[in-house]
Amino acid sequence: MGKIVGIDLGTTNSCVAIAEGTTARVLSTRSGSRTTPSVVAITEDGERLVGHIGKRQAITNPQHTIFAVKRLMGRKYNSPEVQHWIESYLPYGLTEASNGDVMVRVWDSVYSPPEISSMLLRELKECAEEALGEEVTEAIITVPAYFDDSERQATKDAGRIAGLEVRRILNEPTAAALAYGLEKSGETRNIAVFDLGGGTFDISILEISDGLFSVRSTNGDATLGGEDFDTRIMDWLIAKFLEETQIDLATDRMALQRLKEAAERAKAELSSETEATISLPFISADENGPRHLSYELTRTEFEGLVADLVERTVGPCEDALREAELKTSDIDEVLLVGGQTRTPMVIASVERVFGKKPSQELNPDEVVAVGAAIQAGILQGTITDVVLLDVTPLSLGIETQGGLCTRIIERNSTIPTKTTQIFTTVVDNQDTVKIRVLQGERNLASENRFLGEVELVGIPPTAKGVPQIEVTFSIDSNSIHTVSAHDVATGRSQSLQINPASGLEAGEVERLIREASQFAEEDDRRRQIRQLRNRLEGLIQNSQKVFDQFAAMLNSAEHSKIQGVLRRARNTLRSDSRVDLEEAMFDLNSVAATLSTVMLDSKEEDA
Repeated sequence: MGKIVGIDLGTTNSCVAIAEGTTARVLSTRSGSRTTPSVVAITEDGERLVGHIGKRQAITNPQHTIFAVKRLMGRKYNSPEVQHWIESYLPYGLTEASNGDVMVRVWDSVYSPPEISSMLLRELKECAEEALGEEVTEAIITVPAYFDDSERQATKDAGRIAGLEVRRILNEPTAAALAYGLEKSGETRNIAVFDLGGGTFDISILEISDGLFSVRSTNGDATLGGEDFDTRIMDWLIAKFLEETQIDLATDRMALQRLKEAAERAKAELSSETEATISLPFISADENGPRHLSYELTRTEFEGLVADLVERTVGPCEDALREAELKTSDIDEVLLVGGQTRTPMVIASVERVFGKKPSQELNPDEVVAVGAAIQAGILQGTITDVVLLDVTPLSLGIETQGGLCTRIIERNSTIPTKTTQIFTTVVDNQDTVKIRVLQGERNLASENRFLGEVELVGIPPTAKGVPQIEVTFSIDSNSIHTVSAHDVATGRSQSLQINPASGLEAGEVERLIREASQFAEEDDRRRQIRQLRNRLEGLIQNSQKVFDQFAAMLNSAEHSKIQGVLRRARNTLRSDSRVDLEEAMFDLNSVAATLSTVMLDSKEEDA
C-alpha cells in the first residue's frame, strides 16, 4: 500500500504533508519552499505554469493567470458572489457553462474550476513524489467546513483529474484540530478553531478527550476571506489615484494585478508594522507622461477599511457556541488557522469574543496540511488510538408542497449518518415522485442550495396519500450525499443517485483525466527542454569566457571552428528539439576539450 499524502488545497497557498510514524512532516516544493502559491498561468502556446513560476509572471500575463480559483468551485456564474468578484478584482475572464456553472476563460479555451484546481493538485502530487522517491496515488484533501455538496464534489473531481484517489474530504478546522490535539493528553478539552483563510471563514467547536476528536458544531461564511481584505486595500488605492489623477485603474487589468500584489504585501507588512509604504512606479500614463502611485497606509486606516469584514466573523462564532451548547468560559483554547489570522485586529476580535488570547503555537499556513496527513496516517494504521467524529455543516432536506423546505438531516449532525422518512403522493393516480434535494437552513426551498433531483417512477396509480415511499438520505464521512428509495406497496427497492445540479458529468471527468495525463507528459517534456536549455546556456557562457581569454593562442582554423560552434549553440537555445540541444552540448563539450588543452599549454609556458 502506497503512502497517502495530506493536501491543504488553499485559496492563496497550498501545502502537502506526509505522516511519518506518529507525526507528520510538511514536504518542500521544487523551489525549496513549504507552501505553493495557488496560481496557474497558461501561456499562449499552452504551457501551464503552476505555483511560484506562475505567480512570478502574473503582472505581465494578468488575463491568463488564475488565482483564488477555490472560490469558484461548485458555483454558478450568475450567483451574486461570483458577479461581485468579477466586478471587484479578478483580472482574468469568467464565462457561463451550459449548466450555469462558472468557467474560466483563458486565451481561446475555457476551463472548469476543478480542472484548474487539478493542475495545482498535480503539481503538489509531483512535488511529493520527488520528495518521497515513490509514486503517490492517494490523498486526503481538505476543504472549508462550510463547503456544500457541490463544492465538495468539485474538489473530489479535481483530485481525480490530477490522478489522485481522494480517500477523504476533510474539513479544514477539523484537520487543524487533529494537528493541535495529537500530542495533547489528559482531561477533556473544548477548543474553538477559528479559520480565516484566503477565501472562506470557518469556526468549529471540538471536544478532545484521550484520542477522541468530536466536532460539536461548525459555522462560518463561505464568501469571506483574505481576498476581501486585499480588495479593500485595492479599492482604497484606486479611489486615491482616481482623485489625484482622474485615471481609473480599475479598468486596467495589468494595473489591477500590480495593485493586488501590492495590497497583499502591505497587508502582510501591517501585521507587524504600524505603517506600510505602497509604491508602484509607472502604474499608468496620460498626456503628461507616466504616472506613479505612492501612498502610506497606516494600520489604523487599514483597520477602518476592513472593520466590517472582521465583524462578520463574530456572529458565526456566537452561533457555533450556541449550537455546541457551550459558553465562552467552557472553551479551553482557541486555535488560529489561515494566513489572515495574523492580522492584529482579527486576533483582538477573537480574544474579545472568546475572552482569552488565542493560541498561535502552530504555523497557520501549514497546520491544515499536517492535520490532513495525520488523518492519512490514521487510515493507514500508522497513527492509532485516534477517533474522529465530524459533523455536517449544512442541513439536508427536500422541497415539499407549497415551496417549503423540509429538513431531513439537521446541520451539525455527526457523520456519517443516515435518516429514512416516509413520503407519499399529492395528487390522484400519480405514478411518479420527484424529489428535489436541497441544502441549507432557510424555510423556503428557493432560498436554499439545490443539489439535484431524483425521480422514482412506476408507482401503482392510486388515490393521493396512499403510496408509501421510504426515502433514505445519507451523508458519508466526506459530507457527500446519496439518496435511495423503497416503494412499500410493491416491495421494490431502488438506489438513486442525485443528478448533479452543477459540476462535471462523469464523462467529462474521464476526458479531463485523459487530457491531464497527456499534458503531464507534455509538461515533463517541456521541463526537460528547459533544463537542457539552462545547461546549454551555462556551457555557452563558460566556453565564451575561456575563449575570450585564450583566443590569441588558437590557430585560425580552431578560432573559426569555436566561433562557429558558439554561434550555432546560441541559435539552438531557441529550439524545442531535445536532439538539437543535446547535439549543441556535445559540440560545446568538444570545444571545451580544445580550450582545456590550450589552457594547459599556457600554464606550462608560464612555468
